[in-house]
Amino acid sequence: MDEREVSDDYSSDDDYMADYDDVIYEYSDDDYINDAHYVNVIDEKTETRKVLGYAVLSEADIKKLQEDAITEVSSLLSLSRGEASILLRNHGWSVDKVQTEWFIDEDKVRRSSGLLDKESSCLNAKLRDANVKEEAKKIICKLCSDETSSNNFASAACGHLFCMECLLKYVKTSIDGGAGCLGLGCPKPKCKIALDQDMVELVCGDDGYREKYRRFLLRSYVEGKKWIKWCPTPGCEYAIMVFNDLGEEGFDAFCHCKYGFCWNCSEDSHWPVDCRTVARWAEKNSREAENTNWILANTKLCPNCKCPVERSSGTMCMRCRPPCSFVFCWLCLGEWKTHGRKTGGLYKCNIYEQAKAKGIYNEEDTKREMAKSALDRYTHCFERWSSNGTSRDKAREYLKQMQANKTLDKLALMHDTTARQLEFITDALSQIIECRRVLKWSYAYGYYIPDENVAKKNLFEHLQGQAEDSVERLHHWMEEEMKPFFEPDIAGSMQEEFRKVSAKLRELTSCAKTYFENLVKALENSLADVESCREGRSN
Repeated sequence: MDEREVSDDYSSDDDYMADYDDVIYEYSDDDYINDAHYVNVIDEKTETRKVLGYAVLSEADIKKLQEDAITEVSSLLSLSRGEASILLRNHGWSVDKVQTEWFIDEDKVRRSSGLLDKESSCLNAKLRDANVKEEAKKIICKLCSDETSSNNFASAACGHLFCMECLLKYVKTSIDGGAGCLGLGCPKPKCKIALDQDMVELVCGDDGYREKYRRFLLRSYVEGKKWIKWCPTPGCEYAIMVFNDLGEEGFDAFCHCKYGFCWNCSEDSHWPVDCRTVARWAEKNSREAENTNWILANTKLCPNCKCPVERSSGTMCMRCRPPCSFVFCWLCLGEWKTHGRKTGGLYKCNIYEQAKAKGIYNEEDTKREMAKSALDRYTHCFERWSSNGTSRDKAREYLKQMQANKTLDKLALMHDTTARQLEFITDALSQIIECRRVLKWSYAYGYYIPDENVAKKNLFEHLQGQAEDSVERLHHWMEEEMKPFFEPDIAGSMQEEFRKVSAKLRELTSCAKTYFENLVKALENSLADVESCREGRSN
């Protein structure tokens, strides 16, 4: 996509803008800003299109941002780096927030962040300098009551001394408890002074706990920023950063690990389907109500004992469980011995059809038919949603294997060409992956189109059908027609056929791209084109 100037239409929210001012400053001189991605989204409130930019950050990038923020606050407020880190952590890592609140009420900020007040801080610094010059002496630890050399003691800024062994246990236990260790305070009861990073690392030494603490600290930087998010892929160490205010719009961001996710809801990438539809669909897939619908649609109460009986075969003959064992007709619920060829045999019931024609059809039967119809519709959409997701995953895995095994290089040698000339193969796979993604979520979208909105439903099914047919043809051609040309034994003797198949694959890729662009555009516009279709017919 062409790079474009990022919109300046920012939010009026003060907190967000404080964060955003930081990102403008922090990224102004960084090289990886040149590796930015730009996407188009629709603002749902104004129905206008705007351009959003984002970048993928490594842990090294995030660490640099964090260190730069600490350096700035430390220099600006004449604090140690440990104190600056504590302040930033307590203010969402926003330099602007720290600066603003500090100059409004320094004492309040110190108290709320676990720093000593200014006078005590200066006094304790002098006392620590004096203690360094003193000879080592014996001190009793207030935690373990052991007496040991003062050289084996340490304290936070408050000056409360504890032996290193007790402090190590205290810090390790806190780190084992998770990210809450970042708010660790002095072990003395009622003391609210925080332990800074320097103190924690001094106690931990080169132990693995030191690295754990640093990782918690690094992650806190991302989690404190509204404009940076970790990639949701388990084990992925990249994060996504946006350059401008999103408002409530979501967009799909793609990480270096090849995973795409929605910035707004962090679910699997689902554009152009909105987050509300995705949330409704996820809830429907997980809730127990669907089990109730299934029971209603596929079971009836035995006329004899009133226990539910599941229809497990295609015939109308049902047998209740022992000890009841009553045999009855699934449709009319009459005793089966009154049925036979004259009533329709095993697969029909004329008694039921005649009663239905006369209007003898109770409310329970109506509910059951409606439940079955709704369940069939849901099952169809769910199966297509799921199968397209599976097909997409398989195509992604195939593409990864192809890239890892350098398949195009090997294929180029077989067919006396270059890997660059064969990139249409990976282009086709990439198109299949994207088409399957859109098609998957289109079934969730289609499920919620009201039945009474016939025009929209027809337009949607027409566009979806065209798109689905195109990707099925492309997928088949990629998996079946191209397969022989990857075999080294026969590839050399099929040069002419290879050229024909290659041309067809390019054509099908282009065709699928066009049909899916049409579908995506229609969904982005909420199928508004149906109105223009009506106007065209009326004219």
